[in-house]
Order: sequence, then structure tokens, then C-alpha cells
Amino acid sequence: MTNRSTLIFDTLAVDRSLELPLHRQLYELLRSYILGGRLAAGSSLPATRSLATHLGVGRNTVVAAYEQLLAEGYLEAGPGSGTWVAPMLQRAAEQRGRAAAPAAPRISRRGTVLASRPQPARQPSTINLHPGFPDTASFPFAGWARLLARNAQRRTADLFDYYRFAGHPALREAIADYLRVARGVDCSPEQIVVVTGAQAGLDLVARIVTDEGDVAWMEEPGYLGARSALLGSGARLAPLRCHRQGWGLADAGLPPPRLIYVTPSCQWPLGTIMRMEERLQLLEIAERHDAWIIEDDYDGEYRFRGRPAPAMQGLDHAGRVIYIGTFGKTLFQSLRLGFLVVPTALADTFNRAVSVTGQFAPLLLQVTLADFIRQGHFASHLKRMRRLYARRQERFVELCRQQLGPWMTVDANDSGIQLLGRFTRPLDDQQVAAAALAQGVDVQPVSINYHHDVPEHGLLLGYAGLDERQTVAAIAALQAAFRSLDAA
Repeated sequence: MTNRSTLIFDTLAVDRSLELPLHRQLYELLRSYILGGRLAAGSSLPATRSLATHLGVGRNTVVAAYEQLLAEGYLEAGPGSGTWVAPMLQRAAEQRGRAAAPAAPRISRRGTVLASRPQPARQPSTINLHPGFPDTASFPFAGWARLLARNAQRRTADLFDYYRFAGHPALREAIADYLRVARGVDCSPEQIVVVTGAQAGLDLVARIVTDEGDVAWMEEPGYLGARSALLGSGARLAPLRCHRQGWGLADAGLPPPRLIYVTPSCQWPLGTIMRMEERLQLLEIAERHDAWIIEDDYDGEYRFRGRPAPAMQGLDHAGRVIYIGTFGKTLFQSLRLGFLVVPTALADTFNRAVSVTGQFAPLLLQVTLADFIRQGHFASHLKRMRRLYARRQERFVELCRQQLGPWMTVDANDSGIQLLGRFTRPLDDQQVAAAALAQGVDVQPVSINYHHDVPEHGLLLGYAGLDERQTVAAIAALQAAFRSLDAA
């Protein structure tokens, strides 16, 4: 050995007070010396008996460490030649040491698009006015926990197999039964695909039904997550313009679509409900162009005057609509359970695709949710939440009119758990959001939902998750934010 190697091994030591086994300690030390270049290429290692004597350990401890390093290619050995550091690893270590800075890894065009998509920032420890957040304080967690604990104690094969990629049969059946009654969806359990949230469903649909360069009509303004999923699939987006009066389906400038994304039960972010004639026209357009429709029914259950508007899927007789739903708005967001209703002709395709993408949800959660639905807890919870959200919306609008009138108008809406705040004078909603955050309230600017046209500026305000105290504090904070901008 060289003098340098001798010095390294003279200072080598293991610590018997540690929980890490001695052979593992020795392995980690030698591996770090090799990768760090302290042991040069070709450096000989002491004989196992000699090193064991030096360290005061059994020879088998050293043998175990050497054998692991040999198996992983860090060392080489020969009969009668001893053991030495493998030269290839040392050259790699030297090259890393000479590099001034690591080069940025090359990723695919699609990966670049996905990584570049904006994400609405959410700030912890603030009053959350972001849209789409349900109330969690009223959720029956005690009952949910009992169902979860009971299912966790089961030892049946349906919770431990790996074959039901599209979802547990009990949950698929429960979802199909619920949708037929509550949302007017025409489906069988075989058409249900359980996924890990609506965004996972959007990503899966976009990848399955679009090729690079296919035209997708995207609502303008429209949901940022859907836009990101479509762009990530390689689609070419064309703006389907929306306003308070409806959808611009007669726009002659729109190219023939392969895919059409809509939120007909409560347009995001405007809150408009698609009229029957528009729904029928959209279905006719899809059939004429051999196109698919994504119906994102993100919070269609929430309608506060009259019955919820039935889903457009129930009108589809040509098998063109792919329906997306989520339990994140009706139960709680971190549950991460959503579902698709796909045309019968695509059921097997989606089942196979889920097995490849790994977007299937944990079976334990699935069977618990199935019990929650079948035992009536889900329907009861929704009924309570509709009443609660109707009261909260009324109070929220009242306080906005009382305290924010000089800067913003907020009108009640028949559906949805968020409201659109429109500025009464020119203001930059990004600046307003920053000023609100400084006052301790987190809001979402409306302008981020515009991608082609000059954006309208305002705030998209989620009121559903706030109790009376939080609502009063949130409106007061918004008022202070507007006043701080006036003063500036």
C-alpha cells in the first residue's frame, strides 16, 4: 500500500455504540473513501485478518464488508493478488471532481412542458380563500375512522390482490349507483375507472385519446390543471370562449377538434351553467368531428336553488363523453380519490392504461369509501353540506357587499363552492393577491385562468371551508389589502 493508503487505514475505526452493524459501518466508510477519491484506483486493501486485528473486530466482519463492496463493483480481487479499488469507479470520481458545474439534465419536450406549467401557490398558516376547498370540520371523521379500522382488520383477498386496476368492484358499483340517481349519468360499474384524483384522471384521458399535435378545444377562461394536462399530452389548444351568457360553440375560427374540455355544470371560473341547447349542440359537434368530450364535473353536486343540473353524459347516445368526478370537493381533498366514467368501448383500454401508469388508488381506501356510500353516510353528508354552504355563501356575499363594495362586486351563484369577485376599477389581481397575503389571507387571481385573450382581473374566492369567525376575518383582511393598495 502507498503511504497515503496506509494512513487512511491507520485512522479507520468503527463505533460499537451505534445500532448500525459493524460490517455495515466498515462497508459505508470504505465506500465513501472510494467514491470521494480518498482511495485511489488500484489502491490495495489490507488483508482481512490484518484489518480485523487493527479494528478489534472478528475477521468475518471485514470479510462481509469486502464481499459487499466486491459484489457492487467497488473492489476487485484475484487469487494470490489481494483486493484493490476498481479503476472504473475511480475515473468516474475524478471526472466528477474536475467538472466545474453539473450540466442540466436533458429531458423530453413533454417533460419540459410539464415542468414549466404554473401552479397556483398555496400558503399554509393563512386564511384559505382558494377555490374548491370544502369544509372539513363538519366531515364525520369518527364514522369514517370506524369503517377504515374495520376494513383494515380484514384479511380477504380483495384487499391484497393486484388485479383490479380500474377499481375495487364494490366502489365501482357504489359510484355507478350514485351517479345514476344523483347526477343523471348513464353508466354501468364496468365503465367506472377509479383514479387518484381528478388531475390524475385528466392526465390519463389526455394521454389516451390525443396524439401529438391533435387539436383540443379548451375553455377560455378555463381550469389551469386541465390546460396543463392537455399540453402535457402534446395537444394543440384552441380557445373555446366562455362568458356569462354561455359557450362560443358557433365560433367559425375554431379548427376541427379531437378533444373538447368543458365544465358544463359550473364553468370554471365564471360559474355559468351550460344550457340544454348548448349541451346538445356540443354533443353534435363531437359526433360530427369524431371527437371526445371531457366533462369535468368537479363540484356539480352543489346547487343551492333547485336540483343540481344533470350531467351532460346522460344525454350522450354516441359514446363521446368521458366524465370526470372527484371526492376531493365532497369529502376532503387529501383523500385523493377521483373517478372516470368512460364509454363502454374504452373500458378495457383504460383498465390496461391504469395498470401501466400506476394511477390506481389504495384498495383499503376504496372499500372504505364504498361502505361510506352504501351505508348512506355520503348522501347525508352532501345534504348537510348543501345547507351549510348555502348559508355560508349568503353570509359571505353580504359581508363582501358591506365591506368591499368600493373595490369589488361579489354576486351569489346557484352552484359551486367558489364565487367570482369582479373589480369595480382597474386593478392588477396579482398585486391584490400579494397584498391580501401580506394581510394573512390566501386568494387566487382570476387572470391565471386566461391563456389566449386579454384577461379579466378579479379574485376567485372559495368560501365553503370558512366558519363565521374566519369569514369575518377574511373579509376584513381583504378590505385592509385594498386600502393598502389605495394608500400606495
